Amino acid sequence: MSNIVAVPKTEYETLRKKARTYEELASLFFQKVKGDATGEIVNDFKKAGLYSKGFLRDLESGLRFSSKSKK
Repeated sequence: MSNIVAVPKTEYETLRKKARTYEELASLFFQKVKGDATGEIVNDFKKAGLYSKGFLRDLESGLRFSSKSKK
């Protein structure tokens, strides 16, 4: 069984353009997520006034070990 799929060139170009657009948007989104400082995130939770000190402490600890906080 072959792994080759044939599509018209115009359709291929459209799909490739969409893929590049998605890659650019995803890159911008993940840069933003990665760029958010742990302190900023925890402060946003604190401002909500809905979470216990223990939860906020655990949240901050978890975020510091998260791959998202590593640059």
